[in-house]
Amino acid sequence: MNSRIPPGPAAFGLMVLLCACWGLQQVAIKIAGAEISPILQAGLRSGGAALLVFVWARWRGIPLFGDDQSLRPGLLAGLLFGLEFLFIFVGVDHTTVSRMVVFLYTAPCFTVLGLHFFVPGERMGLRQWAGVLLAFAGLVLAFVDKAAGGSFLGDAFGVLAALFWAATTVLIRATRLAQVTATKVLLYQLMISAVMMFPLSWLVGEKGIAVLSAPTFWAMAYQIVIVAFISYLAWFWLLTRYLAGRLLVFSFLTPLFGVAFGMLLMGDQPSLHFVVAAAMVVGGIVLVNMPVRK
Repeated sequence: MNSRIPPGPAAFGLMVLLCACWGLQQVAIKIAGAEISPILQAGLRSGGAALLVFVWARWRGIPLFGDDQSLRPGLLAGLLFGLEFLFIFVGVDHTTVSRMVVFLYTAPCFTVLGLHFFVPGERMGLRQWAGVLLAFAGLVLAFVDKAAGGSFLGDAFGVLAALFWAATTVLIRATRLAQVTATKVLLYQLMISAVMMFPLSWLVGEKGIAVLSAPTFWAMAYQIVIVAFISYLAWFWLLTRYLAGRLLVFSFLTPLFGVAFGMLLMGDQPSLHFVVAAAMVVGGIVLVNMPVRK
């Protein structure tokens, strides 16, 4: 029987570590973006991680090529995933790390809206509606505040990335992808996004790799190995063992880590209005993801 159990201290500790890793990701993108064009950087990240996931799956004997009717939704999930990271990588060039991570992590609120309308049994309660409204109010407040170093284009791309992330999650829950292994779903996303990014980088005339300094190398290694490979597999492993609702509530930590890393490592200086907006978004995430008491 594959029953999930409530997470204990070890799972909580791992979730905090994962949220810190995801919060630091925007800093790594910003550092590597100084020497690698954004779309090419996204392609290298997805391609490198896809290779690692494929090797790991073959080593573990995880089936990848069975006829499970997941090809069409898998291709669409990869397209949505690619669009999400396209807007993240391009958008972070036009806004600060702190702003990008807050806009991006409105995705859980867009997700519950999508699940409410497209997935039976995922109806929202009053608390979820309150969380969505609180987060969206914070989103508007953050969007109109330009004192924290943002731009309309960069901020808008962060919101679009959140929408595509939410659409990917809803698609996975509503199609055959919900019945296949998480490793195969991740491989769909990484492979399709890599296939998208390389020709797109060439078509828009990106300069490519200007130089590969040590900071850029380690920033790319962090994105490929730590985030897109290890952290995603660790997250999927947690979901197979523990109650998802108890884990998802920790997602509020990621924007907090992202803002903190942006201030410490990139010199971001959020205004008071933006800090209030970020707190509203974080509060909305908590309300949306809090497990229901039965």
